[in-house]
Amino acid sequence: MGEGSGYRGSTLAVHQIMCAFCMEEGNFERVSHFTKRNAQSGKILNFDTLKCGNCAGYVMVLWSAGQYSMDGMHNYTVLPWPRRLTKYPEHWPEAVGRHWMQAHRSLADENWDAAADMARSSLQAALRQVGAQGRRLVDEIDDLASKGTLPPLMKEWAHEVRLLGNESSHPEPLDGKGVDPKDARDVVQFLDYLTEYLYDLPKRIDDYRARKS
Repeated sequence: MGEGSGYRGSTLAVHQIMCAFCMEEGNFERVSHFTKRNAQSGKILNFDTLKCGNCAGYVMVLWSAGQYSMDGMHNYTVLPWPRRLTKYPEHWPEAVGRHWMQAHRSLADENWDAAADMARSSLQAALRQVGAQGRRLVDEIDDLASKGTLPPLMKEWAHEVRLLGNESSHPEPLDGKGVDPKDARDVVQFLDYLTEYLYDLPKRIDDYRARKS
């Protein structure tokens, strides 16, 4: 946590945390804080309890600063996680973020077919945004893989998202059983990895270079 990915700085970015109950951001009072040090690595885990200033709901935040980050970085996990996403990162293309958000909302509502379908739509929007060529999604995935934009493992997973999205977009009238919940969660998680690879990591590299220059 905080090693190679996360948020800038070595202290908790409270202003970015969203309340799981009222969805307001950054309006928190720290109620408690304690730390635990890993005996072998020396890495420190922080456990914060925050109280929302808007609805008085409580969230627990597990966070840690990176030990080896050159420019200071940390990452966190919030419990409970916000029930409903209301936005996506500003540096993402609109079509990618809109469908990504709907995929996650569909997971939260246990709409498994819709989650797979929206994941497929977000995937295709992302591939086209980075220059994929082809008449069909299968061709666009193979095109980016042949150019080296997608590594082999991501190519395989992209085809899995495509296939599951096809099942929900074009259901069989007689024997179609719908998307399995575990499959839906897996493909949306892959979409998270893809957006991290295509958008978040390049942005962090650009930000780092800008600070150094």
